[in-house]
Amino acid sequence: MKNVLKLPKLLFLLLFSISIISCDNDDNDDQTEQVVLTIVQIAAQEPDLSILVEALTAADGDLLTTLSGGNFTVLAPTNDAFAEFLSANGFASLEEVPTDVLSNILLNHVITGEVVSTDLTTAGSGYTTTNATNLDGDNLSLYFSTTDGVEFNGLSGVVLADIPATNGIIHVVDAVIGLPTVVTFATSNPMFETLVAALTREDLTTDYVSVLSSVASPSPFTVFAPTNEAFGSLLTEVGMGSLSEIPVDLLTSTLNTHVVASANVRSGDLTQGMAVSTLGDALTVSLDAGPQLIDLNDRVANIIVLDVQAYNGVVHVIDKVVLPQL
Repeated sequence: MKNVLKLPKLLFLLLFSISIISCDNDDNDDQTEQVVLTIVQIAAQEPDLSILVEALTAADGDLLTTLSGGNFTVLAPTNDAFAEFLSANGFASLEEVPTDVLSNILLNHVITGEVVSTDLTTAGSGYTTTNATNLDGDNLSLYFSTTDGVEFNGLSGVVLADIPATNGIIHVVDAVIGLPTVVTFATSNPMFETLVAALTREDLTTDYVSVLSSVASPSPFTVFAPTNEAFGSLLTEVGMGSLSEIPVDLLTSTLNTHVVASANVRSGDLTQGMAVSTLGDALTVSLDAGPQLIDLNDRVANIIVLDVQAYNGVVHVIDKVVLPQL
């Protein structure tokens, strides 16, 4: 993994399996047993994970006990990662972080089951689910990419991978993974580069990034996110050479037609013929050939990735740009 050589202090974790000599009660023959530590015990032995242990101790939910059993993959931020996180969020110390918020942030680093680095590199990129939740109790998604090492949500890289424990596995990471917004999933995934370019075009009067990053009303949001290919097809369809050629009023109304406010609409909430009220024009749900959206021009978009869950809403990936009524 990238930057492994930058963390020599952590290399001793690879030696945490210790041999002990025991005597058999029957024949007194010496035997060698491998004693392996739990996730919490490994973290407690490593000085550069001391703030993680302090955080687990302080957070709601008795996370020390939780992570001493079960079967988990833990993305363990270093002390430097915690220091940067506290500074960036205006906290002078760990004690200033509300314990319920701290618990949810820590659970955003915990995946149920064992995920080794080869699982991630084989997949290349995609989404998994953490133990953190939104206000409705839906588990949050986590985007991973292996283009340049292993990176989570576009900001936290693995610096030491595959440390085994009796109850799972640890990957040491170089940044705390905050609770994602719908914008986090748009900006971290190269699949949405054109969407991000559209949302941030300078002549727009709406600051979509600020709006869709908010956890205040009118969040939560449901975002139908077109891929780069979807935007490319749209430009071909309307005979334009680039995103900049789309009139600003049309771009605004189009972007609005991809956003539902004040609702976290997951795939299980979709029903045949359901009317979806967006910030722009309405859409209709069809389930006849898989989940689809139909705009007022009878154009059909397939929902190709469902339920990418952020803290302030949910993202569904679509393969066509839906349009306001033309």
